[in-house]
Amino acid sequence: MALMITDECINCDVCEPECPNDAISMGPEIYVIDPKKCTECVGHFDEPQCIQVCPVECIPRDPEHLETPDGLMAKYHALQAAKGA
Repeated sequence: MALMITDECINCDVCEPECPNDAISMGPEIYVIDPKKCTECVGHFDEPQCIQVCPVECIPRDPEHLETPDGLMAKYHALQAAKGA
């Protein structure tokens, strides 16, 4: 499943550059994660990098975007193909 950023976000700017899929961007008030691009770092890392660097632990899994590990890997491959990688 994709991740999400809660309103506990302090806009510290550390998560955005860590995302290998460019899924994190600044929203109207806090950072947001695009569920179409979030693979929880599957295909890139063993753990989601944004969660690793977040100082306030405001990045849980998004219950509205449930995905299996195989689904996340398929999304990773589709994103890589779209990049031409």
